[in-house]
Amino acid sequence: MDIVDLVQWPAMAATVAAAWLVASRGARRRMLGFWCFLASNALWVVWGLHDHAYALVGLQFCLAAINVRGVYKNE
Repeated sequence: MDIVDLVQWPAMAATVAAAWLVASRGARRRMLGFWCFLASNALWVVWGLHDHAYALVGLQFCLAAINVRGVYKNE
């Protein structure tokens, strides 16, 4: 197993944590959730490029754009 293969586990954990935080009623937690989602997007891109999962990489860029919008729209 290559070391980059292990990136999928923190990426998954960051995605789950981000989803939990974004569902919060508090604006600070939601903001943290969006930033956590952006970190998970980056981790998934690293893993996806390594495994030649280009559809996943494309999806992560789309989701990152949505998360950037969430950062700016968070109240």
